[in-house]
Amino acid sequence: MTTVLTIALTLLLVAAFALVRRRYASFAAQRPEDYDTEPMFDIRERLNGPIQCEGVIFGPLGRVSSRFVAEFDATWQGNIGIVKERFEYDSGNVQNREWRFQLGNDGMIKAEAPDLVGAGSGQQRGSAVQLNYRIKMTEDAGGHILDVTDWMYLTSNGSIMNRSQFRKFGIKVAELVATMRPVEAA
Repeated sequence: MTTVLTIALTLLLVAAFALVRRRYASFAAQRPEDYDTEPMFDIRERLNGPIQCEGVIFGPLGRVSSRFVAEFDATWQGNIGIVKERFEYDSGNVQNREWRFQLGNDGMIKAEAPDLVGAGSGQQRGSAVQLNYRIKMTEDAGGHILDVTDWMYLTSNGSIMNRSQFRKFGIKVAELVATMRPVEAA
């Protein structure tokens, strides 16, 4: 009986530790108020015009499963922005997406795109932008609907570091890391 009780308590402690860690000491634990720092990230300014992007996608086992380069073209009229993206993957696949962003005066963001399930939401604050949304993967990627937490961090030279985690049933199935920077005028 003591062994069963010890095992049960051990499992309970491990589960409690995992929940506390996820809430307070992980990627998911970040909050926009953690980034009340300089430089200030105004998406109307930083996600505007032609943008070059490179990145990798890590699969569920932590290994790189895909590499990509992308070109974005972003335009804003007041607090409404359109970002057109063209991704070219190392597999040869090409993906196009058009985001529509609406920025509130309080920094809150509403995001829409054709492959989102419903609208995404987020916030720009200090040197970071956070977005949360549900995305339907293409059929050749399984057609799954994934929950995405997307963070963009503005660096002092104006580049943007992007880190996104994709989850299914709360389990991380992929992670994306990318850089974005304005295309220099020729």
